[in-house]
Order: sequence, then C-alpha cells, then structure tokens
Amino acid sequence: MAPSSPLEADEIGMRLAIDQARNALLAGEVPVGAVIVRSTDAGMQVVATGYNRPVTTHDPTAHAEIVALRHAATLLENYRLPGCTLYVTLEPCAMCAMALMHARFERVVFGAWDPKTGAAGSVVDLFAEDRLNHHTAVRGGVLAGDCGQLLRDFFAERRARQRALRAAADTLPTARDGADDDAPIPTGEVIEGDLFPPDDPVDR
Repeated sequence: MAPSSPLEADEIGMRLAIDQARNALLAGEVPVGAVIVRSTDAGMQVVATGYNRPVTTHDPTAHAEIVALRHAATLLENYRLPGCTLYVTLEPCAMCAMALMHARFERVVFGAWDPKTGAAGSVVDLFAEDRLNHHTAVRGGVLAGDCGQLLRDFFAERRARQRALRAAADTLPTARDGADDDAPIPTGEVIEGDLFPPDDPVDR
C-alpha cells in the first residue's frame, strides 16, 4: 500500500533506517543507519542501505550515509543521484552533508539532532549555504525519539561496561617498581584512556 502522505512516507523511510542502525548495534558500532530511496511509478523503491562501520572496516569515512551512497552509486552506475532521498537516523556531519550535495540528492531526512557535529543546523548548516552550487532539501526530527533512544542506550551500555572494567582493574594486583615497593602502576587510567573513546561526543 502506498503512503497516504509525505509525512507517512518519511516515517516509513526512517523506520527502514532504524533497522539499519540496529545492524550497526549488532556489529558493535555506534547505531546509525541510512536508506536511499527513489520514487517510481510503482511507489517508493529502496535503492541502497548502509550502517555505521568505521571501526569494523578501519575506515574513518564509513559513516552510514557514505556506505549507502557508495552502494547506490555503484548499483545505479552513476556518481550523481538526482531524484533520490536519503533517510538517516542521525543528523549528517560535514563530511556526509557535502558528499550528499555533491551527489545531487533531492532530499535528506534525518531523525535525531546531533549537537556535537551536526551539519544540518545544529553546529553549522551546510545545506543552507547559498554559495554552494547545489541545494538539497532537508527535513529533520523524523522519529527523533526512536532514533535518539538507540544512541542513548548504546552509550549508557558502553559507560556501564567502562565502569565495570575500571572496577575490575582496581581489584587486580599491581606490578611494583623495585626501587619503590609501595608505588603501584596506575592501570585504571591506561584501561580507560587507551581502549575507549570519550563517552559524551557522538563519535562515529
């Protein structure tokens, strides 16, 4: 059944993106998902999907939007994707925003706002920059509660895991310097600082 309104179509697209975000969660990545669709005579067609995978692929550019964009461009054999809409669960960063405009997307629809790195109005608004040669329509806040909850749950679980590891490290016997038998090596700081990124930024 075709969506009865643009709002309903956007919610359908965002729910597909949320499914992709759950794939990122299963992979241990920050749960952000993206879906690219285009309108056809038969209705809305999914062209490509993607989810966050910079950690698992060792690729700092592998944000959900870029992963989906690469798939779509390959499948359609065109680096320009006019007439396409991208749904993503988190406001795009500057890198993703510029890639989407270079690809000539018609629309970008996102869920949760990103006050740390958002480039669609939260920190900067690249989509509204008049000096750029292409302008993409943007709509934010679609199913923002559902999209944001995935991120909040992820970071809450990660903080709990960090606390548990920190507590476990505090109970381990410490190596001692022969010159000063009472000086423990500060293993807790090493575990927290070297193995885990900061908690608060949405660093994907």
